[in-house]
Amino acid sequence: MKEGIHPKYSEVIATCVCGAAVKLGSTKNAIRVEICSACHPFYTGQQKIVDTEGRVDRFVKRYKLDKDKAAIAP
Repeated sequence: MKEGIHPKYSEVIATCVCGAAVKLGSTKNAIRVEICSACHPFYTGQQKIVDTEGRVDRFVKRYKLDKDKAAIAP
């Protein structure tokens, strides 16, 4: 390998919004993620609807559904 052309590779901590932290190697100083295996519905078995723009409410209103019926059962 040539000297001086490669980025510095160091050990960093990747943190999730849920608070989970994982130690790994990277060329970045810090890594932050929105979802990880500790809070992802596929791994936890819990369904979590993330609705930032009101899409679920618009869908329910458009098709006149009950919110209880529209909720996805885990």
